[in-house]
Amino acid sequence: MMKTEREKMSDGEPYEQLDPELVAQRKLIRKKLRTINQLDDNEQQNKLIKELLADSGEDFWAETGIEFDYGFNIHVGNHFYANYHLTMLDTCPITIGDHCYIGPDVGFYTPVHPLSAKLRDADVELGKPITVGDSVWMGGHVTILPGVTIGSRVVVGAGSVVTKSFGDDVVIAGNPARIIRHLDDNGDVSPG
Repeated sequence: MMKTEREKMSDGEPYEQLDPELVAQRKLIRKKLRTINQLDDNEQQNKLIKELLADSGEDFWAETGIEFDYGFNIHVGNHFYANYHLTMLDTCPITIGDHCYIGPDVGFYTPVHPLSAKLRDADVELGKPITVGDSVWMGGHVTILPGVTIGSRVVVGAGSVVTKSFGDDVVIAGNPARIIRHLDDNGDVSPG
């Protein structure tokens, strides 16, 4: 059985970004988010955002300015907080664990564009998923690139560009992000 363009996209395979179903979904989401982001009532705003996501925990809070492409590829755990202007380009799944706090102007970017100009000119597009563990804190202006997995109990310093995956219990920062501290079970800096 042939896969739809949506299925190919979500699976990280090359897909046709101008597929009518995908174009219609992006238009619908843009229209809904434009209305949602204008609401003054945060509780109503967050209730409506949750309805657009694949799934989310009960305790979900995002400040004004959230943007994403589809919603059906976004999975958020319980006790989630995102500050102003969260961007989630969900060509592929974006999965965020429980107890995560996201600073302002953070971006999760799953689309991958080929290095080859010939392929880019041919509009070849694909993506790689992003996964974030539990109890992660990201400072403002963090950028998470395609294919990155961030472990649990990780702190990501403000302004970091995360280009590769990291395991549990670390503090990462920089461009590109690198480990600057290891944490013990209590969240304290571990010896050594």
